[in-house]
This record gives sequence, C-alpha cells and structure tokens, in this order.
Amino acid sequence: MKLVKSLLLGSAAGLIAVGGAQAADLPVKAKAVEYVKICSLYGAGFYYIPGTDTCIKLGGYLRAEVALNTNSDFSGQLTGNNGARNRLTNYYTMRAREDLNIDTRTATEYGVVRTFFDGVFSWTTGNYAGTGSATGATAYSGTLALNTSGATPALVGSSINGTDGNTSGGSLGVYYAFIQFAGFTMGKAVSQFDAPWTNYPGNNFDSLVGGSGTVTGVNQFTYTADFGQGVTASFSAEDATAYYQAGNLNMTGASATGMIGGAYGSNAIGGSRSPNLVGMVRVDQAWGLFQASVAAHDNHVAYYGATEPTGHPDDKWGWAVQLALSIKNIPTGAGDVINIQGVYTDGASRYNFQNLAGGSYSMFGSSGVAYQSVGFAQAPDTVFVTGSSQETVKTWGFRGAYTHNWDPYWNTALYGAYAQAQFGSLAKTTLCGAGGAGGVFGGLAGVTGCNPDFAIGQVGVITRWTPVKNLTFSADLNWTHLDQKYSGTVAYAGSGTTAKPAAVYQLKDQDTITLLLRAQRNW
Repeated sequence: MKLVKSLLLGSAAGLIAVGGAQAADLPVKAKAVEYVKICSLYGAGFYYIPGTDTCIKLGGYLRAEVALNTNSDFSGQLTGNNGARNRLTNYYTMRAREDLNIDTRTATEYGVVRTFFDGVFSWTTGNYAGTGSATGATAYSGTLALNTSGATPALVGSSINGTDGNTSGGSLGVYYAFIQFAGFTMGKAVSQFDAPWTNYPGNNFDSLVGGSGTVTGVNQFTYTADFGQGVTASFSAEDATAYYQAGNLNMTGASATGMIGGAYGSNAIGGSRSPNLVGMVRVDQAWGLFQASVAAHDNHVAYYGATEPTGHPDDKWGWAVQLALSIKNIPTGAGDVINIQGVYTDGASRYNFQNLAGGSYSMFGSSGVAYQSVGFAQAPDTVFVTGSSQETVKTWGFRGAYTHNWDPYWNTALYGAYAQAQFGSLAKTTLCGAGGAGGVFGGLAGVTGCNPDFAIGQVGVITRWTPVKNLTFSADLNWTHLDQKYSGTVAYAGSGTTAKPAAVYQLKDQDTITLLLRAQRNW
C-alpha cells in the first residue's frame, strides 16, 4: 500500500508540474495598442504615425463657387473670348474643388525635418474655343472632329471642358511639395519674395496687380536664418520659368492686329539659364509684421530669327524690390487688420503683374462713334528689335486691404490695387513713332494718340459669414479699370477667334466687374 500511495502522489505531482509548464507557455493577454497617439509637439491636429516617431497632420477644404460675368475663376474680363464680351463670353464660371494637404514632422538632432504637400482636385466650367456655327465647329475647349455623314455638321469626340480634361476627369493641381531641414527649404513653396498673404491681403479675387504672389508655389532652394525676436532673413534661388517670364518681345514682328489682341511682338524667350535670386528680411511682432524683399531676374533671349545665324541680343538682368506691412490689433475691432505692400520692377514685370493677374489686355466695349470700342495693353519684361539690345519695361504698383470683424461670425474687407507700366524710347519709337505719330500703330488713320504706357486700377469688397466653425460663405465683388494711352479710332482687321469683324473701333479705356460667390468647408 505504501508503494501504491507513493506512485499516486508522484504521478499527481508530475501532472501538476507539467500543467504548470504548459500554463507558462500560454500567451499572456497583451496591453492594448494605442493606434492613434496625439503628438503635441507641433500644435493641434498632429498624430504619431503608428510605429514611428514621425508626426502627421492631414487637412484641406472643399469649395463650391460660381464667378459671375467672367470666363475664369476668379478674374475679370481681360483678354481673349473673356474680353470680347459677346456670345462667346461666359456669363458664369462654376468650380468644385477638394484640397488635401499632408504635413509630417520628425524631431532629429539637427532640428525638425518637415515635409509638406498640398494638392487640389478641381472641376471647372469650360471656355468656348470654336470658330462659330457657320463652320460646323462650335465647341467648348477641345479637339474637334466633324461628322460628315449627314447634311448637318455635328461634333464627334469633342471635349466639353478642355481645361479639366473631360466630364469625368477634372484636373489635378500640385500647389506645394517641399522639404524643410536645418533652415533649408527645398521644393515647391511660396516665393520668399512674396508677402505672407500672397495675392490676398483681404480678398478672394485672384488677379490683383501691385505685387508678387505665387499662390501655387515655385520650385526653390532656400536658406532661412532665424535671429530671434521675430527677425528672419532668407536667401533663395527660385525657378524663373513657371511664373516669372512676362515676355521678351521682338517688336520686329509687331502688327496693329496683334497689338489690339494684346501682343506687342513675338515672344523670343530662350532656354533657362539662371534661377531668380531672391533675398528677404522679415520682422514678426505682436503688432504685425514688416518685410523687405529684392529679386534679380535674368532675361535670356533665343534668336532674332528662326535660326542661329540670325544672332541674338545679350542677356539683360532685371530686378524688383517690394515692401510689405501688416498692422494688427487696431482699435476698430478685435482681429481687425490692415495689409499693404508696394513694389517697383525693372525688367521683372511678374513681380508686379503676377501670373494670375497676367500682363496682357484686350477688352472690348460699347462706343458712340464706331462699331465698338477696344482697350489693349501688355507688360513684358523686355522688348527689342532685330539687331538691337533688350530694353527693360519699368513698373510700379501697390495693393492692400482693411478687414473689419463685425462679430465672431461676420467680417468685411475693402481692398484695392494699382499698377503702372512704363516703356522706354525704343518701344515707343517702334510702336508709335516719334511723338506718337508713326511706327507700327501711331501712323494708322484715325489714331490721334499712341503710347504703350498703361495703368490698372482695382477696387473690391468682400463679406464673409461663418455660421459654424470652419464653414464660410462669402461674396466678393471686384471692379477692374484699364487706363490705356491710345486715342482716336482704328480700322481693325477682326478676329475669327473672338468673332470680332473687320470694322472701325474706338480706342478707349475699359472696365470689368465680376462677382464670386463661394462656400468653403475647411477640415
């Protein structure tokens, strides 16, 4: 019995030991993983990417809007079928847009490494690009093919919206895509020359003159030094080809018809040689900010003619300088602000007539003495004739806005801009002759005054309503005035593109008024 009892106790102890070993091998319930962890290092909205020490923030907006009395979103009736103001001109332009931006930041021993991307998906009303129903080729911005199988012309495979591709496609735009590290900015970002509000001191209107504004970013390599107390300075090499070439015009090819269309000659820009060189100093304080910017722009022309033996003018460097001031905490109300800036350019016109404003005008209107009236102008960087050197075009201008907050839900901004372009003796002699009575245009019958100098004046008012956080409705009304220096009448050969007939037109200043209604939800 003692032997049996010992065996039983030993077996039981063995089973308990084996059971304990098996229990030790079973998986222990793991601590719940925190898949979304808030990153408080860089402000609200950042989260750690799971499994990394990199913080990410997603943002953007969805926008729906309609611009009235314009072919563009959002500009005035300045040129082409937009400026023709006839049955080819849009009464409205609608757009739906989704913006997505991705901001990532990682702390390193050299400082924060940041990447930023901002892209937009848009669908926009198309523009007319046909030649009239008499040709059987009426369409909206696209490639046309005629169906000749029947007596009535019809469109085959035409693009309803040439700007956005097709009815189901829309368009994709990349605004910003850059890396920041150890004081360097590399990639597509706002120009260091620009004021912080770019084209928008208080408005939604895209086409303000009077300053630079790369609202969709420019490729650059920049170093920024931070001196503390809100003082920074930047030096930047920026791509000139996308937004900063207003034109190097060979006026040997100028014609009266081309001038009325807003072109003072053939554009002879050569290949890229040097980026724009930009320097900027800025002071940010509780009262606002002050910024001073300078830029150098290389005007590099190809050839006088179509081939190398025709020769070419030497390069000519242009430059621009801009001052910007923002005043906050003004006594008219909490959050009220005044933003103003002024600019002068010599051979670098895009720093005044920025790319969304353009620098070419051909606007038609009514007349009491002729078939219609027309006002036209152009602001290139330089002009020349075959065998000559480049002559720079000088411009100056300013823009600004005052924004008043009526209460936490409503605010109104009054804004304006002005810019003037001045040509040299070569341009004036070529286009208008000595004393404005000769040349390409000045000697034409009916022309009593000829001068390519011009000015643009703009005034607007915008009111915004934000009933709930991040949802804003706005209405922006803008008036643009072209003050051109031609007078009298001129026999214009007409244009099939704009459906303008050959007739006598009065040379006259022009005006355009546009209204933008927008709903935007930020997230």
